Amino acid sequence: MISKIALFQRKEIRKTIHNGEWWFVITDIVAALTDSVDPANYLRNMRKRDTALADLFDKGGGQIDPPLSLPFQTPGGIQRILAWNTEGIFRLIQSIPSPKAEPFKRWLARVGYERIQEIENPEIASKRMRAIYKAKGYSDDWIEKRMRAIAIRDELTDEWKKRGLKEEREYAILTAEISKAAFGMTPTEYVAFKNLQRENLRDHMTDLELIFSMLGEASTTEIARNRDARGFEENKDAAHDGGSVAGEARRDLERKSGRKVSTRENYLSLTQSASKARKKLK
Repeated sequence: MISKIALFQRKEIRKTIHNGEWWFVITDIVAALTDSVDPANYLRNMRKRDTALADLFDKGGGQIDPPLSLPFQTPGGIQRILAWNTEGIFRLIQSIPSPKAEPFKRWLARVGYERIQEIENPEIASKRMRAIYKAKGYSDDWIEKRMRAIAIRDELTDEWKKRGLKEEREYAILTAEISKAAFGMTPTEYVAFKNLQRENLRDHMTDLELIFSMLGEASTTEIARNRDARGFEENKDAAHDGGSVAGEARRDLERKSGRKVSTRENYLSLTQSASKARKKLK
């Protein structure tokens, strides 16, 4: 399953591939179209007002599938969040009295077309992701490392899938095992350490943090393959040992450099400044 963050008028919309098509986080859509500070409550009120919409949420209808709880990356790890496909989102929009509705429909159509392009040529997806990071203000060197980290992560999750791990919850536990061994912190603890909220942790890692994160995950992949690890417990041992490779290297560097690798530094100020700059240009 591939998850990404798309942008609509500077609002982040989480989306994921499910059964070959994009599914979008419903509360992200509501927030983008209404500017509501409590999109979940706005959605509850919509369902009370529009009984036909409420029925679609429960059982779908016609060509529209009901919403699904799908796994998405959050500051606390991978969690299941209610999402809907393009047809469902178009129906949702009908219940939202917003002047942004028509531009959003055009945006959805473009996203669908881009998905077809990405399937035919994966390099296009990579270029789009690079452009998003560049627009947020990240350096070219950092972007290269981030893109490589994504590739290594994808290779690891593909390996886990081959080895009998299918639940996203298991992926989250193994990821925490790697992080704990590599950095002494789980992803949830790391998010708090960096004073983040719903932001993606790796988007706020420094170059060195990304490098050691990659080392832990690449080592885990290599160990799992060489041991032919099967099932959750064997892969958990591989995850711990893979993370330990990165942890030992990190501690060695810290001893010799006199500086900690894990830092409270994040890119919140950078991305906020980039957002303000874009607003001035509009």
